[in-house]
Amino acid sequence: MTATAEVLDYDEVLDHFDPVLGLEVHVELNTKTKMFCGCANVFGGEPNTHVCPTCLGLPGALPVMNARGVESAIRIGLALNCEIAPWCRFARKNYFYPDMPKNFQTSQYDEPIAFDGHLDVMLDDGEVVRVGIERAHMEEDTGKSLHVGGATGRIHGAEHSLLDYNRAGVPLIEIVTKPIEGMGQRAPEVARAYVTALRELMLALGVSDVRMDQGSMRCDANVSLMPKGTTEFGTRTETKNVNSLRSVERAVRYEMTRQAAVLRDGGSITQETRHFQEADGTTSPGRPKETSEDYRYFPEPDLVPIAPSKEWVDELRGTLPELPWQRRKRIQTEWGLTDEETRDLFNTGAADLVAMTVDAGAPVAEARSWWVQYLTQQANTREVELAELPITPAQVARVIALIGEGTLTHKLAREVVQGVLAGEGDPDAVIAARGLQVVSDDSALLAAVDEALAAQPDVVEKIKGGKVQAAGAIVGAVMKATKGQADAKRVRELILERCQ
Repeated sequence: MTATAEVLDYDEVLDHFDPVLGLEVHVELNTKTKMFCGCANVFGGEPNTHVCPTCLGLPGALPVMNARGVESAIRIGLALNCEIAPWCRFARKNYFYPDMPKNFQTSQYDEPIAFDGHLDVMLDDGEVVRVGIERAHMEEDTGKSLHVGGATGRIHGAEHSLLDYNRAGVPLIEIVTKPIEGMGQRAPEVARAYVTALRELMLALGVSDVRMDQGSMRCDANVSLMPKGTTEFGTRTETKNVNSLRSVERAVRYEMTRQAAVLRDGGSITQETRHFQEADGTTSPGRPKETSEDYRYFPEPDLVPIAPSKEWVDELRGTLPELPWQRRKRIQTEWGLTDEETRDLFNTGAADLVAMTVDAGAPVAEARSWWVQYLTQQANTREVELAELPITPAQVARVIALIGEGTLTHKLAREVVQGVLAGEGDPDAVIAARGLQVVSDDSALLAAVDEALAAQPDVVEKIKGGKVQAAGAIVGAVMKATKGQADAKRVRELILERCQ
């Protein structure tokens, strides 16, 4: 089966099958050092410069546990409403692959530090879905392979491979859901919403930067199909290392349509890993999927068990910040937003930006309007995240203040913002350079008003006859003549005065 495999129409998939999902999300922790050694835990760097005998798996090198990593794992478990194990330990997960220098991964198997939790996830229309959490366990990341010379960047067809072990040993938390059933048509949306909510939670906890583009948060999406009317799970595939929120949704949807086509034609699903192709939203085969027996887990002999006391767990519980869903409810109440306005605010990723704009002195309504509407459009046009736009909340607040002072009209304000986004400086600098301030001097406005009145005598007669709404045509002409810089309200007043 290739990336050009036959697929079934999505509605037809749902007529015959019920999807079952299982999501495994890996989160790299932002500790200063790696999980079992003192090497710096930083992204990038020259290949193989953040390494030592321990993370390279050299003979005789022994691991030492990172206490901050354990602390972060417990805080994550608590935020996910998990039970925290009073006693747990690491295990060796044995497999042989070039990016794992020790030929085993130090992980947790049957004794995770956190288990049996849940995360409530809000969908786009406000429906809340509870996703069960099977476990959240600690482990270490692998190195990275760079396959050179092929067309796809994968090992097949490559001329040679390079290995960078800088990432080997970076602390990871793997969060595994319980089977997600009964979502039907909304299964792909639920997958995206869950990973989105998890990302927001990790940011709130401050345990990771969750940069999916840099691999510090990655999702493995397990998908299987059950024929309608049955209860036995189908054979699953695992699409590995999906690295964007949109791609999580696309990968789940594609796998549903691909698997359904195979099953409809009498075929069987191969239990395997698959690779997601960003270019066309398809998946391609990886390798047969191992079972836990294949990994030959056994307790890690070089690390002592972990036994967090109840007192320590309670202390860490007290460090949890305001969680995203609590913050959402508070902001909705404090700002007087409707459910729809609240959804738009958070779905666009504008909540923090609006809050900072309000802190800089802007009214809530104006700050929300700029970020959720105009600036979101600009971000979409540039294909960047809203927070990546080259404009600060303080600059937006300044633009809003200038509108309030009468220095700018809304049209001029958009031109000012465009100038800021283009790198022309702060709002005041853009105004000065482009000459965008409102013309409010009556002498200058009267000249433009008189010229417009002279050009449209029929409209003047209508105004004099009592049809004051006809003044709009003259206002429009004056605004055009002044390149939108006139104070429209004052222009209207002058027109009516002239036509008395």
